[in-house]
Amino acid sequence: MALLNILQYPDERLHKVAAPVAEVDGRIKTLVANMFETMYEARGIGLAATQVDVHERVVVMDLTEDKSEPRVFINPVITHKDGETTYEEGCLSVPGIYDTVTRAERVTVEALNENGEKFTLEADGLLAICIQHELDHLMGKVFVEHLSQLKQNRIKTKLKKRQKHNL
Repeated sequence: MALLNILQYPDERLHKVAAPVAEVDGRIKTLVANMFETMYEARGIGLAATQVDVHERVVVMDLTEDKSEPRVFINPVITHKDGETTYEEGCLSVPGIYDTVTRAERVTVEALNENGEKFTLEADGLLAICIQHELDHLMGKVFVEHLSQLKQNRIKTKLKKRQKHNL
């Protein structure tokens, strides 16, 4: 397994729309394993392939502290949304930035698992929020784009300044 480089906002590659996975093969299984290793190392709860500069519809997540519930979503599609909730979100591609985002309270998602088997999952709470957040990445959208233009500009300026100092 290998650690992958996580793209940092406002990197333009985060805005690419991910293509569907044609076949769940060894390459995709290796990608999934590497994404889990990268996500756990970065102390995240979700990671979309877009964030590691692979523009295919693959998401991994694990909301547990002890890494006991790894979930894989290949070619995920939200088929139903219900209710509304707000949650303070963060993102591995937008380090150190947290803000409140409004999303659906409950979602139904259809996807393939790491073995290429189709499944349907009804989710609410943090799992529903995480699914929506990661699927946004697959559509080329970062959570800060749910915020006002003023907040987006402030975040871009802050992160560009931070990246300049880290070079």
